[in-house]
Amino acid sequence: MTKDELFENFSYLSTWEEKYSYLIDLGNQLPPFKEEDKTDQNKVEGCMSQVWFTHKKKEGKNYFNATSDALIVKGLEAVLIYLINEKTDEEILNLDLVQIFEELGLKDHLSPTRRNGFFAMIERIFNLIKK
Repeated sequence: MTKDELFENFSYLSTWEEKYSYLIDLGNQLPPFKEEDKTDQNKVEGCMSQVWFTHKKKEGKNYFNATSDALIVKGLEAVLIYLINEKTDEEILNLDLVQIFEELGLKDHLSPTRRNGFFAMIERIFNLIKK
């Protein structure tokens, strides 16, 4: 899914209940996450929920997978993954993920702890691609 498709899909939803439901659906569409990948090394610090990201690089492109024990957070992970998967380091670094988060209206409709967790996920992504 592209950024434009994501924005278009969100634009069809009129209430925040529908948008939360859509986020949950997006999270449920993530590929299965292996139990053995739920390690401290893959865990995102700074989140109230349990959040894990895996990362691989192949032929200069980044591939991520993620999971969480919280449905909304897993949906936020899915939004990030749709935006960054199969992109180069430079393409990811040039994305203003915080601005996209704000443009989707997520900033105003998530609790402060979920917002902080989202920003921790972004920081984790940048740390992974810089390795």
